This record gives sequence, C-alpha cells and structure tokens, in this order.
Amino acid sequence: MPARKKKTRASRAAQDAGSFLEREFGPLTFGRAMSGIRSVEGATLAQFAKRLGVSAQHLSDVEKDRRGVSAQRAADWARILRHPPAVLVRLALQREVDAAGLKLKVSVDAA
Repeated sequence: MPARKKKTRASRAAQDAGSFLEREFGPLTFGRAMSGIRSVEGATLAQFAKRLGVSAQHLSDVEKDRRGVSAQRAADWARILRHPPAVLVRLALQREVDAAGLKLKVSVDAA
C-alpha cells in the first residue's frame, strides 16, 4: 500500500478556513464562496466575470446557486483567483452530489 502524502500547509489552511466559515455562517456553497471572494477583492460583478471569462449574468447565477460549475472550471477559477483549488473544487462537486439527492459529503485532498 502506498504511503499517504502529507497535506500541505496551504491545503490545511484552506480546509480550516472553509470549516470555520461553515460553522459561522451555515453551509458554504460554491456560489457563496465566489461571492465572498469577489466581495473581499472589492470587484463588481462585471469586473469579476470578465476576469473569469464569463458573462456577468452567468456569474450572478453561479453566486446565487442557480447554476453550478464543473470541477475543472472550479479549478481553473481557483488558479485565476490565486486560491488553492481544493475548497472550490470540493464545493463544486458537493453541489453536484446534493443535486443528485445523495446524502454524501465530498472531501478533496491534494494529490
């Protein structure tokens, strides 16, 4: 059996931040995370959407959890925003699992 890799400090910090936010403000969704990142950066919806390469309407739908994104898009956006991908990818996957009606919790670890 291969040895498990240690979590990096950045991935542990990102997971800890996500856990804190969920305890304080309820379940963190991909849309809430994106809205929060945009808010912290002080960007308008149009500015943030342009940076991500989508329309403002598309981003609005994502932020309001009316629309999801793929795990690949979540990872791409994390890279663009210079955030560790684990949290955004986990949230994107969790949305798919929830939409399927599955009572499962998604966990993502860096490879």
